Amino acid sequence: MSLKDQFEAAVAESKQLPERPDNMTLLKLYGLYKQGSSGNAEGKRPGFTDMVGRAKWDAWNELQGKSQDEAMQGYIDLIESLK
Repeated sequence: MSLKDQFEAAVAESKQLPERPDNMTLLKLYGLYKQGSSGNAEGKRPGFTDMVGRAKWDAWNELQGKSQDEAMQGYIDLIESLK
């Protein structure tokens, strides 16, 4: 099974976790997902009034320079640890 297939399977599994992860873990998952699927963060950081969008963008931007394969593997590993 290729890394991309494993990543897609982990994304599907993320919707069926036994319990909802805490917000910091959700942000980490979001950042790893975006880096794994899209690469480095693009666009401008959301403004101060969009606190959720800003937190998500920051979580993604923290992974700047990490390869998509590394991010996909990190996402897969994190989902496995939450099962």
